[in-house]
Amino acid sequence: MPRSYDSAAALRIAEEHFGLRPDATTVTVLVARADGKPLTAADHERVTARSAELAAHRVEMPREKDEPALLVPDRSQTPRVAPAVRAPDGSFDLLTVELTGSQADEGVQKVFRAFRDHATARFAADGLRSGYTGALAETSDTTEANRTATVVGGALVVGLIVLLNVLVFRSVLAAVLPLLAVSFIGGVATGAVAGMAILTGLRLDASTPGLISVVLLGIGVDYLLFLLFRFREQLRARPDRPAREAAAEVSGRVGTAITSAALTIVAAFATLGVASFGQFRSLGPAIAVAVLVMLLGSLTLMPAMLAACGRKLFWPSRALRRDPAPGSTAERFGLLVARRPLTVLLGSIALLTALAAGVVGIRMDYGQGGATSTTPAAATAAEIARALPAGVSDPTSVYVTGPALAPAGLDGLSKALSGTEGVGQVARPVLSPDGRAARIDLYLTVDAQSARARELASGPVRSTVSAHTPAGTEAHVGGTAAVFADVSDAVDRDLRLVFPVAAALIGLILLLLLRSLLAPVVLMLAVGLGFAATLGASTLLFQHGLGEPGVSFTLPLVLFLFVVALGTDYNILITDRIREEMHRPGPARAAVARAVRHTTPAIATAGLVLAGSFASLATTPGSAQVAFALTLGILLSAFVLSLALVPALAALLGRSLWWPLRRPAPAVTDEATVHPAAEYAHRY
Repeated sequence: MPRSYDSAAALRIAEEHFGLRPDATTVTVLVARADGKPLTAADHERVTARSAELAAHRVEMPREKDEPALLVPDRSQTPRVAPAVRAPDGSFDLLTVELTGSQADEGVQKVFRAFRDHATARFAADGLRSGYTGALAETSDTTEANRTATVVGGALVVGLIVLLNVLVFRSVLAAVLPLLAVSFIGGVATGAVAGMAILTGLRLDASTPGLISVVLLGIGVDYLLFLLFRFREQLRARPDRPAREAAAEVSGRVGTAITSAALTIVAAFATLGVASFGQFRSLGPAIAVAVLVMLLGSLTLMPAMLAACGRKLFWPSRALRRDPAPGSTAERFGLLVARRPLTVLLGSIALLTALAAGVVGIRMDYGQGGATSTTPAAATAAEIARALPAGVSDPTSVYVTGPALAPAGLDGLSKALSGTEGVGQVARPVLSPDGRAARIDLYLTVDAQSARARELASGPVRSTVSAHTPAGTEAHVGGTAAVFADVSDAVDRDLRLVFPVAAALIGLILLLLLRSLLAPVVLMLAVGLGFAATLGASTLLFQHGLGEPGVSFTLPLVLFLFVVALGTDYNILITDRIREEMHRPGPARAAVARAVRHTTPAIATAGLVLAGSFASLATTPGSAQVAFALTLGILLSAFVLSLALVPALAALLGRSLWWPLRRPAPAVTDEATVHPAAEYAHRY
């Protein structure tokens, strides 16, 4: 974050004066006797000797067989190991182990596990047991516990996509080709993102590649499904038409909607480039570039694939030889929306409003404090907390800078901090090698990742530091609790900035696509209600239902970007088809019924595929809230907004939806219209 944030300034002092590596992550190691007795003087000596031995041991990152070094960077390193604290009752010693890299990086986790196994064996040889805790240890333990679920979840998503396509198209080729095409384009997109990061110096968060894969799989299959359904519709309507000609027309018609849909996602994520929170700032441009590559592939490779395969794409299905039987579910639903638009509209609004009411009393959760965990790392943290302040493994640090600092000159500040609310213990000041900075570690009485720790760091601790900083010096508060307190402020600021900018860009794209002032307003209000409903449902489940401290602090922004941007895809598809049908002669409600009939299979299938992709995130540690919210948000966008609320509004507004532009409806020349307007008109 910018230096204007207090914790960011503290981090820079730690880097410049104490040699802290900005990309370092720390693990706390507990060492105790295997027989449960207090450590003796000889045991303390053995612990010190082993820590020096571990500090000189280079840990090689384990690699899978035939794993390409280019795609999986080598994280092998020599960790920094140093004694930290002894328990007052002599039951254990604590060591700090500093590794370079993000805790979410799989390579760093492999290095940690290799270090853990080696250290455990070395201590066991001395009759000692060891435990490991901290963010990296917790993440690694959770990843190991969920490894099988992650593999199974990914396989289920692929199976879901194939099964849905087989059921819809009755063709194995039509089911498999979308996955092959999207996988190929996704690989190109990942390479493009990596190249962009290298050229611009952008540092990508370790979780970005995984999130990009999920997004590209979902939207890529969506776009190809939009093309496939329209391609099949064209081939059914004119059996004698050359497949290449049909593919060209489909590419032209659906390509406009796909382009607009992709650009809404690009616009939404590109706005994150102005965010102050670094994780947002790196994620936005990365996904924007990846989606642009997927758009390019959707407009080139996918139509070319349709033209090359032709009717063979749907073999052995015989569905191309006949039109769907009258009275299909999609047709009946289209007639319902056209006959009872007010009822459908009010029902949709009632459902979404009821879910949106859940946002009342919403709280943001910025850490894992309060969350229950049964991992070995959590057990080690609990053992430490029984003998020492809860924050001993993750201290809050006060950094003081000034000329000719001396520990004696900081006694007043240390004494004031020891009497501050929530501070359990204050370590002696440590001077930097250059003598121009000092660090005072505070051990809070609560978990450093809890909401209470953030309140203490940003409130009483910072107030005490401000009031008792020696004259002629400058002091800043750092550490996990202080960082998350500042992250809270940064995220609030980013939400106030990103929401209106992204909404304005999406509205502009809709305006250019639909060439109307009223239609974009209708769509933006609809997706806004869908966003509120999804956030409210998540709050009801996790905060009020499961008793969690609140919803993840990133959830509102992630929901806004994914549900609004991705959910708009379906709204664009249905609205563009409604406009196309309204250009034909006949009642506006007949046009809405035809549009719903033709687009329901595509939107329903695409919505299930994208929701399934996001549901697979539930196997990623700490992503349960995001997985639930994105899955629900996409389902609401597809089935409630795009297939019910928006068509119902279009049926009520009629051709005035395109105000202020009203174009005369041309004569019907497209033979692909399966049901003429007159056939629908008499059904109302």
